Amino acid sequence: MDQDVDTPATTIDTELGERIKALRSRLKLTIEDLAARSGVSRAMISKIERGESSATAQLLGRLCGALGVSMSTLFARPARNPAPLCRREEQRVWRDPGSGYVRRSVSPPGTAGMLDLVEVALPPGAIVAFERQHLTGVDQLVWILEGALDMVIGHENYALRDGDCLHMRLDEPTTFRNSSAAPVRYAVVLAHGRNPPR
Repeated sequence: MDQDVDTPATTIDTELGERIKALRSRLKLTIEDLAARSGVSRAMISKIERGESSATAQLLGRLCGALGVSMSTLFARPARNPAPLCRREEQRVWRDPGSGYVRRSVSPPGTAGMLDLVEVALPPGAIVAFERQHLTGVDQLVWILEGALDMVIGHENYALRDGDCLHMRLDEPTTFRNSSAAPVRYAVVLAHGRNPPR
């Protein structure tokens, strides 16, 4: 299972911080406003925006929910020269410092905002929980490529195995849990409806 991280943590932390600040500014929110909306402290948001802190997936999920965007939108690179092909070595890879899960953005530049494809590798015993994100018109598919994944969506439990595919909306708390002794690899497909994030 390929879990290499091709983007240095300091570089991606800086880029994520700049992206969060830009999204916050676009919404005309102060750091205090974003802190109140997300439940993330003002000091932590300030550190993230300056690229001085490696945020966990759970924390980024809370900020995304407060900003009204998906994680894919947050990780998307500007499409200066949109191309129909994105080779594996060009794909952005990020490791969650909290759970150790590895997220690979597979979609070619320019597709973010309508359809996003992400490959995830979740280590044995790892748990990643996301609060309700309040994203309207966003559908998500989780397709198990290898291994076993336990998911909780709201109050529903799903035991997913090789080849299983689960449809969900980003409007309830969601937990991804690898209870097995082996890594699980899965694809996440996000489809934005008639009102994709700008």
